[in-house]
Amino acid sequence: MLSFVLMVIAAYLIGSIPFGVIVGRLRGFDPRAVGSGNIGMTNVARAGGSGAAALTFAGDVLKGAVPVAAARALGFLPSELAWIALAAFAGSIFSIFLRFSGGKGVSAALGVWVVLAPSALLFAMAAFAIVLVSFRFMSLASIVAALVIPIAVAALGGPRPYLVLALTISALVLVRHSENIHRLLGGTERRLGERRHDDAAMQNE
Repeated sequence: MLSFVLMVIAAYLIGSIPFGVIVGRLRGFDPRAVGSGNIGMTNVARAGGSGAAALTFAGDVLKGAVPVAAARALGFLPSELAWIALAAFAGSIFSIFLRFSGGKGVSAALGVWVVLAPSALLFAMAAFAIVLVSFRFMSLASIVAALVIPIAVAALGGPRPYLVLALTISALVLVRHSENIHRLLGGTERRLGERRHDDAAMQNE
């Protein structure tokens, strides 16, 4: 029991590492003061370019994957792995290092599912790619992928704890994208690669 509790705490702390902020500072900017203020890959790219975005993405995926992979290697049960995965994801959106704020959790969730349900993840990634190519909205693609994951986990017969985890993570991803959803409905969401010369509009992202 103690080892499980310690693993949950470790997963949360690892998930809390704000790679976007770290990469930004190394590159001379703070993503929280740029564009949407989000610390994720998309916003980091606005000020730091593709290299900074790639580093942020890799770090965010790993902070979801590493704790879960380590826990699986240590022999934790699926129900325990689900809690450990949720702790890592929670750290990504409620980071203790950022006074319990954070990103939107999509990359950390990707890391979680790479380890727990890679087959289900393939369906979500396919949906993500189709939506992104078709509409060029990163937020919409992320939302659709989040909706597909629980369906794919259920369809492929994943353990019940993984299905509950998928529903929980997807719900939290949707909550974190609430502003994007409002902008999508209002027709003001920025498409991938779209530039705005209006600083005020950028701040509202």
